[in-house]
Amino acid sequence: MGVEVRDLVKRYDMNGAGVQALRGVNLTVADNEYVAIMGPSGSGKSTLMNIIGCLDVPSSGQYLLDGHDVSRLGEDELAEIRNLKIGFVFQTFNLLARADVFHNVELPLIYRGLSPAKRRPLVAEAIESVGLADRAHHRPSELSGGQRQRAAVARALVGNPSIVLADEPTGNLDTVTGEEIMALFDRLHRQGRTIILVTHEADIAAHAHRVIRVRDGLVESDSAEPVAA
Repeated sequence: MGVEVRDLVKRYDMNGAGVQALRGVNLTVADNEYVAIMGPSGSGKSTLMNIIGCLDVPSSGQYLLDGHDVSRLGEDELAEIRNLKIGFVFQTFNLLARADVFHNVELPLIYRGLSPAKRRPLVAEAIESVGLADRAHHRPSELSGGQRQRAAVARALVGNPSIVLADEPTGNLDTVTGEEIMALFDRLHRQGRTIILVTHEADIAAHAHRVIRVRDGLVESDSAEPVAA
Protein backbone atom coordinates (compact mmCIF):
# COMPACT_ATOMS: atom_id res chain seq x y z
CA MET A 1 0.00 0.00 0.00
CA GLY A 2 3.03 2.23 0.39
CA VAL A 3 3.43 5.79 1.65
CA GLU A 4 0.83 8.58 1.64
CA VAL A 5 1.18 12.03 3.19
CA ARG A 6 -1.73 14.48 3.36
CA ASP A 7 -1.37 18.21 4.03
CA LEU A 8 1.87 17.53 5.91
CA VAL A 9 3.12 20.49 7.97
CA LYS A 10 6.24 20.60 10.14
CA ARG A 11 7.19 23.56 12.30
CA TYR A 12 10.32 23.95 14.41
CA ASP A 13 11.08 26.40 17.18
CA MET A 14 14.54 27.80 16.39
CA ASN A 15 15.85 30.18 19.07
CA GLY A 16 12.37 31.41 19.82
CA ALA A 17 11.43 31.88 16.17
CA GLY A 18 9.07 29.53 14.36
CA VAL A 19 10.40 27.88 11.21
CA GLN A 20 8.01 26.05 8.89
CA ALA A 21 9.99 23.31 7.16
CA LEU A 22 6.97 21.72 5.44
CA ARG A 23 3.96 23.78 4.42
CA GLY A 24 1.34 21.27 3.35
CA VAL A 25 2.95 18.44 1.38
CA ASN A 26 0.80 15.89 -0.41
CA LEU A 27 2.27 12.84 -2.12
CA THR A 28 1.88 9.10 -2.53
CA VAL A 29 4.59 6.49 -3.12
CA ALA A 30 3.27 3.08 -4.12
CA ASP A 31 4.86 -0.23 -3.22
CA ASN A 32 7.93 -1.03 -5.34
CA GLU A 33 8.33 2.54 -6.64
CA TYR A 34 11.80 4.02 -7.04
CA VAL A 35 11.60 7.70 -6.11
CA ALA A 36 14.16 10.47 -5.75
CA ILE A 37 13.41 13.55 -3.66
CA MET A 38 15.41 16.58 -4.76
CA GLY A 39 15.61 20.18 -3.61
CA PRO A 40 18.03 22.91 -2.51
CA SER A 41 19.37 23.16 1.02
CA GLY A 42 16.57 24.20 3.35
CA SER A 43 13.84 23.04 0.98
CA GLY A 44 12.36 20.57 3.46
CA LYS A 45 13.47 17.37 1.72
CA SER A 46 15.36 15.99 4.72
CA THR A 47 12.46 16.85 7.06
CA LEU A 48 10.12 14.98 4.71
CA MET A 49 12.50 12.02 4.68
CA ASN A 50 12.66 11.99 8.49
CA ILE A 51 8.88 11.90 8.76
CA ILE A 52 8.54 9.14 6.14
CA GLY A 53 11.20 7.20 8.07
CA CYS A 54 9.34 7.65 11.38
CA LEU A 55 12.31 9.56 12.81
CA ASP A 56 10.10 12.62 13.31
CA VAL A 57 6.39 13.41 13.44
CA PRO A 58 4.45 16.15 11.63
CA SER A 59 3.03 19.21 13.37
CA SER A 60 -0.20 18.65 11.46
CA GLY A 61 -1.47 16.56 8.58
CA GLN A 62 -1.39 12.80 8.16
CA TYR A 63 1.19 10.20 7.31
CA LEU A 64 -0.20 6.82 6.27
CA LEU A 65 2.18 3.87 6.01
CA ASP A 66 0.64 0.78 4.46
CA GLY A 67 -2.76 2.29 5.19
CA HIS A 68 -2.10 2.92 8.89
CA ASP A 69 -1.95 6.46 10.29
CA VAL A 70 1.42 6.73 12.06
CA SER A 71 1.32 10.55 12.41
CA ARG A 72 0.58 10.57 16.12
CA LEU A 73 2.26 7.43 17.38
CA GLY A 74 4.58 7.53 20.37
CA GLU A 75 8.33 6.99 20.19
CA ASP A 76 8.20 3.30 21.13
CA GLU A 77 5.62 2.56 18.44
CA LEU A 78 7.58 4.54 15.85
CA ALA A 79 10.76 2.66 16.79
CA GLU A 80 8.97 -0.65 16.23
CA ILE A 81 7.77 0.47 12.78
CA ARG A 82 11.28 1.62 11.86
CA ASN A 83 12.69 -1.73 12.90
CA LEU A 84 10.12 -3.82 11.04
CA LYS A 85 9.36 -1.86 7.88
CA ILE A 86 12.14 0.62 7.05
CA GLY A 87 15.82 0.29 6.20
CA PHE A 88 18.03 3.38 6.37
CA VAL A 89 21.17 4.26 4.43
CA PHE A 90 22.95 7.50 5.35
CA GLN A 91 25.64 9.60 3.69
CA THR A 92 27.93 9.19 6.70
CA PHE A 93 27.38 5.38 6.90
CA ASN A 94 26.59 5.53 10.68
CA LEU A 95 28.53 2.35 11.45
CA LEU A 96 29.82 1.53 14.92
CA ALA A 97 33.58 2.11 14.74
CA ARG A 98 34.55 -0.62 17.21
CA ALA A 99 32.29 -3.30 15.76
CA ASP A 100 33.02 -5.41 12.72
CA VAL A 101 30.76 -5.56 9.67
CA PHE A 102 28.92 -8.63 10.95
CA HIS A 103 27.96 -6.97 14.24
CA ASN A 104 27.00 -3.69 12.55
CA VAL A 105 24.68 -5.53 10.20
CA GLU A 106 23.31 -7.65 13.05
CA LEU A 107 22.15 -4.70 15.17
CA PRO A 108 18.59 -4.31 13.80
CA LEU A 109 17.93 -8.00 14.49
CA ILE A 110 19.25 -7.67 18.03
CA TYR A 111 16.82 -4.79 18.60
CA ARG A 112 14.09 -6.99 17.17
CA GLY A 113 14.85 -9.63 19.80
CA LEU A 114 15.88 -12.46 17.48
CA SER A 115 18.04 -15.20 18.95
CA PRO A 116 21.67 -15.55 17.78
CA ALA A 117 20.78 -18.77 15.98
CA LYS A 118 18.13 -16.97 13.92
CA ARG A 119 20.24 -13.85 13.39
CA ARG A 120 23.42 -15.42 12.02
CA PRO A 121 22.11 -16.81 8.69
CA LEU A 122 20.16 -13.61 7.98
CA VAL A 123 23.25 -11.47 8.63
CA ALA A 124 25.46 -13.70 6.51
CA GLU A 125 22.94 -13.56 3.65
CA ALA A 126 22.71 -9.74 3.80
CA ILE A 127 26.51 -9.36 3.81
CA GLU A 128 26.82 -11.81 0.92
CA SER A 129 24.17 -9.91 -1.06
CA VAL A 130 26.28 -6.72 -1.07
CA GLY A 131 29.53 -8.52 -1.92
CA LEU A 132 31.21 -8.19 1.47
CA ALA A 133 31.45 -11.81 2.59
CA ASP A 134 35.25 -11.58 2.72
CA ARG A 135 35.07 -8.43 4.88
CA ALA A 136 32.53 -9.62 7.44
CA HIS A 137 34.98 -9.45 10.33
CA HIS A 138 36.68 -6.18 9.39
CA ARG A 139 35.98 -2.95 11.25
CA PRO A 140 34.86 0.18 9.36
CA SER A 141 38.36 1.67 9.63
CA GLU A 142 39.65 -1.29 7.60
CA LEU A 143 37.17 -0.72 4.76
CA SER A 144 37.06 1.67 1.81
CA GLY A 145 34.25 4.21 1.60
CA GLY A 146 32.38 2.05 -0.87
CA GLN A 147 32.71 -1.00 1.36
CA ARG A 148 31.41 0.97 4.34
CA GLN A 149 28.36 2.02 2.35
CA ARG A 150 27.82 -1.58 1.25
CA ALA A 151 27.89 -2.57 4.92
CA ALA A 152 25.32 0.14 5.63
CA VAL A 153 23.13 -1.20 2.82
CA ALA A 154 23.43 -4.73 4.25
CA ARG A 155 22.35 -3.40 7.66
CA ALA A 156 19.36 -1.70 6.01
CA LEU A 157 18.37 -4.95 4.28
CA VAL A 158 18.89 -7.50 7.04
CA GLY A 159 15.44 -7.06 8.54
CA ASN A 160 13.80 -7.46 5.11
CA PRO A 161 12.16 -4.01 5.13
CA SER A 162 9.52 -3.06 2.58
CA ILE A 163 11.00 0.45 2.21
CA VAL A 164 14.64 1.52 1.90
CA LEU A 165 15.32 5.21 2.61
CA ALA A 166 18.65 6.58 1.44
CA ASP A 167 19.81 10.09 2.38
CA GLU A 168 22.58 11.27 0.00
CA PRO A 169 23.90 7.68 -0.17
CA THR A 170 26.78 8.57 -2.52
CA GLY A 171 27.66 11.94 -0.99
CA ASN A 172 30.96 10.76 0.50
CA LEU A 173 31.98 8.53 -2.41
CA ASP A 174 33.89 9.09 -5.63
CA THR A 175 31.96 8.88 -8.90
CA VAL A 176 32.88 5.30 -9.78
CA THR A 177 32.11 3.96 -6.30
CA GLY A 178 28.90 5.98 -6.20
CA GLU A 179 27.74 4.32 -9.40
CA GLU A 180 28.49 0.91 -7.90
CA ILE A 181 26.30 1.73 -4.91
CA MET A 182 23.52 3.01 -7.19
CA ALA A 183 23.71 -0.24 -9.18
CA LEU A 184 23.08 -2.00 -5.88
CA PHE A 185 19.96 0.13 -5.28
CA ASP A 186 18.78 -0.60 -8.83
CA ARG A 187 19.05 -4.32 -8.06
CA LEU A 188 17.15 -3.94 -4.78
CA HIS A 189 14.34 -2.21 -6.63
CA ARG A 190 14.17 -5.01 -9.20
CA GLN A 191 13.85 -7.43 -6.28
CA GLY A 192 10.64 -5.68 -5.22
CA ARG A 193 11.63 -3.08 -2.63
CA THR A 194 10.39 0.48 -2.48
CA ILE A 195 13.37 2.86 -2.76
CA ILE A 196 13.14 6.50 -1.68
CA LEU A 197 16.35 8.49 -1.91
CA VAL A 198 17.18 12.09 -1.10
CA THR A 199 19.83 13.65 -3.31
CA HIS A 200 20.88 16.96 -4.84
CA GLU A 201 22.70 15.24 -7.70
CA ALA A 202 20.83 14.85 -10.99
CA ASP A 203 22.91 11.85 -12.11
CA ILE A 204 22.00 10.01 -8.91
CA ALA A 205 18.31 10.98 -9.19
CA ALA A 206 18.35 9.66 -12.78
CA HIS A 207 18.46 6.12 -11.39
CA ALA A 208 14.97 6.65 -9.96
CA HIS A 209 11.83 6.20 -12.03
CA ARG A 210 10.19 9.30 -10.53
CA VAL A 211 11.61 12.58 -9.27
CA ILE A 212 9.85 14.76 -6.69
CA ARG A 213 11.25 18.27 -6.34
CA VAL A 214 10.69 20.10 -3.05
CA ARG A 215 11.16 23.84 -2.59
CA ASP A 216 10.21 26.09 0.32
CA GLY A 217 8.43 23.24 2.08
CA LEU A 218 6.14 22.33 -0.82
CA VAL A 219 6.21 19.87 -3.71
CA GLU A 220 7.33 21.96 -6.69
CA SER A 221 7.15 19.20 -9.30
CA ASP A 222 6.52 15.49 -9.51
CA SER A 223 7.76 13.83 -12.68
CA ALA A 224 7.60 10.20 -13.77
CA GLU A 225 10.74 10.84 -15.84
CA PRO A 226 14.00 12.05 -14.26
CA VAL A 227 14.70 15.67 -15.18
CA ALA A 228 17.95 17.59 -15.45
CA ALA A 229 19.18 19.72 -12.57
